[in-house]
Amino acid sequence: MVFAAPNDALARAEGVLDADPTPLHASVAHQVIGIWQRDWGDMRIALYHLRRARDLAARAESADREADVLAALGVALVHAGRTQQGLAALERGVARGSGHTRARVLFRRAYARWVLGHHREALEDVRKAIPVLRQMEDVIWTARALTLRATVHLAVGAVDRADADFTAAEALWDTTGQEHDKADAVESRGLAAFRAGDIPAALRLLDEAEERYAKLGTPTFMLNIRRCEVLMAAGLAREALTEADAAIAVLDGIGGQSTRKAELLLAAARAARLAGEAHTAIARADMAVRLFAGQRRGWWETHARLVLIEARVAAGRSSGRLVADTAAVAERLASFGAPAAPEASLLAGRIALGLGWRADAERHLAVAARSRRSGPPLARMTGWAAQALRAQAAGSGRGVLEACRRGLDVLDAHRMTLGASELRARATEQGAELAALAQQASLDSGSPRRLLVWSERWRATALSTPPTRPPADPELQSNLTAFREIAARAEAARMEARPVPALEREQRRLEREIRSRTLHMRGDTPGDGHRFDPGRLLERLGDDVQLAELAVLDGRVQVLLCGQGRVRRYEAGLLADAEREAEHVQAGLRRLAHPGAEGRLVVVEAAGRRLEELLLGPAAAHLGDGPVVVVPPGRLHRVPWALLPSLRERVLSVSPSASSWLRARETEPPPAGRHVLVRGPGLATGGAEVPHLAGRYGGSVVLEYADARVPRVLEELDGAELAHIAAHGTFRADSPLFSDLRMADGPLIVHDFERLDRSPYRIILSCCDTARFASVGADELLGLVTALLPLGTAGVVASSAPVNDAAVVPLMLALHKGLSQGLSLAQALRDARAALPGDALHQATGWAFSAFGAA
Repeated sequence: MVFAAPNDALARAEGVLDADPTPLHASVAHQVIGIWQRDWGDMRIALYHLRRARDLAARAESADREADVLAALGVALVHAGRTQQGLAALERGVARGSGHTRARVLFRRAYARWVLGHHREALEDVRKAIPVLRQMEDVIWTARALTLRATVHLAVGAVDRADADFTAAEALWDTTGQEHDKADAVESRGLAAFRAGDIPAALRLLDEAEERYAKLGTPTFMLNIRRCEVLMAAGLAREALTEADAAIAVLDGIGGQSTRKAELLLAAARAARLAGEAHTAIARADMAVRLFAGQRRGWWETHARLVLIEARVAAGRSSGRLVADTAAVAERLASFGAPAAPEASLLAGRIALGLGWRADAERHLAVAARSRRSGPPLARMTGWAAQALRAQAAGSGRGVLEACRRGLDVLDAHRMTLGASELRARATEQGAELAALAQQASLDSGSPRRLLVWSERWRATALSTPPTRPPADPELQSNLTAFREIAARAEAARMEARPVPALEREQRRLEREIRSRTLHMRGDTPGDGHRFDPGRLLERLGDDVQLAELAVLDGRVQVLLCGQGRVRRYEAGLLADAEREAEHVQAGLRRLAHPGAEGRLVVVEAAGRRLEELLLGPAAAHLGDGPVVVVPPGRLHRVPWALLPSLRERVLSVSPSASSWLRARETEPPPAGRHVLVRGPGLATGGAEVPHLAGRYGGSVVLEYADARVPRVLEELDGAELAHIAAHGTFRADSPLFSDLRMADGPLIVHDFERLDRSPYRIILSCCDTARFASVGADELLGLVTALLPLGTAGVVASSAPVNDAAVVPLMLALHKGLSQGLSLAQALRDARAALPGDALHQATGWAFSAFGAA
């Protein structure tokens, strides 16, 4: 009963002890309490009760009872870090038990051996136990044994065998009432899905398991560890670190299993390294190594040593000793049959290369490169990264590019299994090294056109195809509606200075629900094999338009100027300097958005000149007189490009990638030609431009006041030719897909836009910060504008800085005047800036807005 209804079993066991039981019955009751405390409570209490159960079993003179208790005690001792005592208890249990009981004890010893990383021995014990359990028609223990065997298979990379055992176990669990065991089976299937490379299914199954555990009221430390693994693979390392640290705090609070604490520390170390927190990773990994060593868990200790070395390398350390240590770790992992062995060999080769030890590097990289032919996607990518580094060391630029192409193709296929745009964007981080190696090889080849191709190969790839449409999921729709209502109530409470903690907690809960269900979506868009064609780009640009793509290599900006049938390369400044200057400009524009800051105008203009030198360098003198398209890297998304002197008077548009600009250029407007004007609440000017625009566009759909509700707004936006939305915008750096526009019934968020069949051909967002993005992955952007571009929008006008509401009105009216005369968004915005008054307030407002895309 303890794994069917744990808390009920605990209460029943305590009731038995209160009734003056016989030694045999008392032994069972103490064992149940011990198991409960072992798995979900305090290990010291667990050991006390299990020892009492053992002593009472001896008094009852029942060898099988004693063997069963010794097995439970042995597992508890192993989890407490007392490995030798635990294995000794299990050995005595195997010796004391017979027949059916002995098979159950063998299962427990197999489990303990799995915990310790002794996988071959664990499989041997399960092999002996399963036939006996089946012969006795012991459904529950047979299902447990099959689940354990599947889990051990996963640990050594035998995914197909694991899947077969999980399937067989699940069929057995369906015939039982073992609710905790069933939840564990769902969790295990999540792990199997993850090992097979299906991250959305893994997240869905782990969330389902968590719901089942929550109904039973039991902690979920193993689930925390497994979800951390999946989150890291999905590019959500910071979330994994938060989850691992929170679980460690809970475990420490209840005096829980030492083995689980070590595993959680290892997960936290991995997550911290991936999140760029090298020193945190070193501290967590070092503690994990010491705990695993004390627990005599060599398999786990070796994995922790690998993470410790990775963190030290990330912190800038490099030495011959480190090469030797990494090589030793790689050999030990290989002897265990651990899938992480190629990763260690790759690291040893990378450190050796940095020291100039070519022969050592080649030896280690050759071993790592073997994994490129088979296995899950990330293991194959490790192999291709090793192959690319081998080619680089051998001076073969062609070999580097071929290995990078093959590795990124693997990651492409993996990304397309992900339905959520957030996961697709974050997954690109795993290809960052390959992309950088290919770009460097292209630069070394002296071919600007080749460098352009590789700059495009891994830039804004999340925008290359639309995200998977959210399913017709009533619960998701209900959560979105509830989220809007709670957010609106919280905003109203803040305006009235009323307390909002309860509303904010509920809002955060709903955000987690919405995001979770979105991350479960599996990709339904197969990779189309499309490759960027520079010839097609140059043909579309013609002789008048210049496209300046900014690539960053070794921290320096390389400007690839495309136009007039050729691609030219110019070297500009350092990215870090440009980022600092862009922040100064943003601060200046924030000041200029308020009257009385005219003195800052000179400072901002000077910063614009410095930005031009850093970002365009000598390319600024070769832009010609025609329109310019700027394609910046993700980290420069907040630059107000119209402030740069050489771009100030031009028809200027911005695009996340050249491919994205091409798609926008070739997107046809919808035949209906519907215009939609939306006015949200709370604007200082009341959205004063909207009534004027309604007069300009006869027959347009105007949604304002109570009519500007999210469902109605989405209905009208779907497939419109032009949408103008005057509403407060909020950018969420912590969760960019919850960035919103405020409507009458609450926030209109990015997740809402992703439900459109086709977003408007042109969208004008006349409010603050709507063009702000979060830079994630290798070179990806998440935000409102980038959500619209893959959904059919060819052009967006939005602001990357706070703006003065009153100064926006004349800019918008002038912009629409140009559009009604047949101009593009970029042309109309250039003319609208020129038509504004020359004071600092209006100048800053014009610079804050950019035209994105090509409409």
